[in-house]
Amino acid sequence: MNRAPTDITPTPAEQPRELLTVVAAAERLSIGRTTMYGLIKDGHITTVHVGHLRRVPADALTAYIEHLTASQQAA
Repeated sequence: MNRAPTDITPTPAEQPRELLTVVAAAERLSIGRTTMYGLIKDGHITTVHVGHLRRVPADALTAYIEHLTASQQAA
């Protein structure tokens, strides 16, 4: 008999990542890697450095999407 677990807290592997690689962030936005690097270079998407690695905070993607939505609704 299979029982549902009583604790529904996601395991660490199931929790969404807070910091994404540039490629993973591009995939999440459904854009190409080159376009993503262009958005970063132009300051549209914020990144952080973890050691020598560049990562994109998940919140930065949300902020970018909200900015796009707001600017397109205003036009």
